[in-house]
Amino acid sequence: MGAVLHTINPRLFPEQVIWIANHAEDRFLFVDLTFLPLVDAVRSQLTSVEKVIVLADKAAMPAGRDDLVCYEDLLAPEAGSFAWPALDERTAASMCYTSGTTGHPKGVLYTHRSTVLHALGTLHSGALDIGRDSVILPVVPMFHVNAWGTPYSAAMSGAKLVLPGAGMDGKNLHELIDGEQATLLLGVPTVWLGLLNYLDSISAKMDSVQHVVVGGSAAPLAMIRAFDEKHDAFLIHAWGMTEMSPLGTVNGPTRELLALPKEERYKRQLKQGRPVYGVELKIIDDDGKELPRDGKAYGRLLVRGPWITSGYYRNDDRSAFVDGWFDTGDVATLDEINTMQIVDRRKDVIKSGGEWISSIDLENIAVGHPAVKEACVIGVPHPKWDERPLLLIVLKEGASATKEDVLAYVGQHIAKFWTPDDVIFVADLPHTATGKLHKVPLREQYANHLMG
Repeated sequence: MGAVLHTINPRLFPEQVIWIANHAEDRFLFVDLTFLPLVDAVRSQLTSVEKVIVLADKAAMPAGRDDLVCYEDLLAPEAGSFAWPALDERTAASMCYTSGTTGHPKGVLYTHRSTVLHALGTLHSGALDIGRDSVILPVVPMFHVNAWGTPYSAAMSGAKLVLPGAGMDGKNLHELIDGEQATLLLGVPTVWLGLLNYLDSISAKMDSVQHVVVGGSAAPLAMIRAFDEKHDAFLIHAWGMTEMSPLGTVNGPTRELLALPKEERYKRQLKQGRPVYGVELKIIDDDGKELPRDGKAYGRLLVRGPWITSGYYRNDDRSAFVDGWFDTGDVATLDEINTMQIVDRRKDVIKSGGEWISSIDLENIAVGHPAVKEACVIGVPHPKWDERPLLLIVLKEGASATKEDVLAYVGQHIAKFWTPDDVIFVADLPHTATGKLHKVPLREQYANHLMG
């Protein structure tokens, strides 16, 4: 209708919600009853919001609240049809803000053109292979890059779209998957770890699921193996960003990949895959020189394409844009057939004695230990080596392991200088609202751990 859909993450701090809504100049705020207390706490500071519409019928509306509009009452007097306006394809359609861990989040504006092209890009068999018979369950919220674009893909293809409610634990997800016979799941690794652990605990198998898409952070080898061997589901590594709408690369089940011996295939599945048609990738060194596509050289990953942003909303910062390319902030390799693998986020890669250590690789290896539920590796200051890796471990319920057990297991798979200097067992690990490990507070908390 010409309006712009802007989804806000309700898990942000109130100060961040206020800043984002005011920066976006939001006019009408649609809210679920669950989050009405959050809105009430910040409403007086939302300078551009004209109305708050509660997504409920009249019976569920809070009593004595003349300041709220009931969604069903809003719809009731209107006609059952709508005359769609003729809009330029470059008209703004939706907006999401990046979940930055430092500074204010940045707004990314998507046009009707970029949204349609992105949806088209997700459908074909070299991407997510979405069609009319697909039953899609995105365990990612709309504020996370429009649920990875799946509502548009579903509408375009005629697929069935299943949206989860508040219960995203293993039990609730299993019931939803089984009840709706989902064929395609999408989510971050922490969600799938919880689901796999629950399925193991009840000795259950997912019969309907064909593909499980993992994004947000890398999936460990143990997860790829578990989905295949226990549930006959192929784990598809995908990679992208808010700035990319989000899809950039996909590592799907090609004939070539499926023909490989299983262990070799699993290792190939660890890579983030090849670019979806329309997306271009290259890696450069710190001097801006393009690096070879040999699967060995790694450098700053740059992208460009028709659904990749050319700038941030009401923000003049151009530091992430290099001669028409967007600098992702990731360190990656590209091989001879353009398969990309993320080595690390530039801010997370550990430089020890002049050598680079990938925190992602260490985490994925550690999670392969049978007692480990989740692992996080951070670089902490060291008096001799500049930085050294510190491994934080969350154990599975009822499991036990010692520091020596974990280091012995990890040591079988890495160069000696990669060995973490210490292992710390913790009850849980902090995550961002999109499910990624939140390493900033951990680096602050353990900054002096190896300096004694």
